[in-house]
Amino acid sequence: MSSLIADLLRQTGGTAVIDGGLATELERHGADLNDPLWSAKCLFSSPHLIRQVHSPSFRFKFVHTLTAPGDYGDAITVETLKRFHRRRVQILADSGADLLAFETVPNKLEAESIDLAGRPDISQQRKEKKVDPVAYAQLLKEEDIKIPAWFSFNSKDGVNVVSGDSLMECGSIAESCNKVVAVGINCTPPRFIHGLIVLLKKVTTKPIVIYPNSGETYDADLKEWVQNTGVTDEDFISYVSKWCELGASLVGGCCRTTPATIRKIYSALSSSQSAILATK
Repeated sequence: MSSLIADLLRQTGGTAVIDGGLATELERHGADLNDPLWSAKCLFSSPHLIRQVHSPSFRFKFVHTLTAPGDYGDAITVETLKRFHRRRVQILADSGADLLAFETVPNKLEAESIDLAGRPDISQQRKEKKVDPVAYAQLLKEEDIKIPAWFSFNSKDGVNVVSGDSLMECGSIAESCNKVVAVGINCTPPRFIHGLIVLLKKVTTKPIVIYPNSGETYDADLKEWVQNTGVTDEDFISYVSKWCELGASLVGGCCRTTPATIRKIYSALSSSQSAILATK
């Protein structure tokens, strides 16, 4: 485990609270995110809002490189993804960040390999499918990125990632990369998190990071969240202690969660930790 994550978890008694939905807060402060760059637009159009929505006491300078949810595995190859992200990863790694978070990762990528088996006749080629390591894992190794990273996937059925790929296979890819120091789930309805943690625990020994969304439905045509389709903060918080009992080490929120949600997560975990200490 990276000393960064190890030190953080040691200081917090084994469970740490991370941040909430950046885009949600940016919109609350007046940002118009109806843009192909989404919240990244604010980095150059209104950087003051980026500073404003981050807590002054936030210790670590996490940098998130985002992938858009969706099944693009048949249209985009590993090499295409690596070309797209290579320079971005280099810049972020040199920016002074403590950690790179590859989040909302929608799939694993398959590559078709040709096994000639030493035979010169191309008609005798045998094609077979193999699971190729996620492009990001390859990129971290190829560029010898010195700062740690985590991989966080999202799911819409509580078993697989959004493309339909197995979460356990995706988790295994993260487990096999020594540059990755934590693996988890983000931007996924809270009702699915319990089962997803159970699946991840079967394939990884690394800390598990969990930051679900509010459970609300997003209308892609209207480009807005459908009101009253998610859970209340109280319902969200009711899950948190169980997630940690199952093995989550870092807990926060994603889309439609707010600073109030994060404060309540902190209070719930603080109360739980106090109860544990009181029994010892």
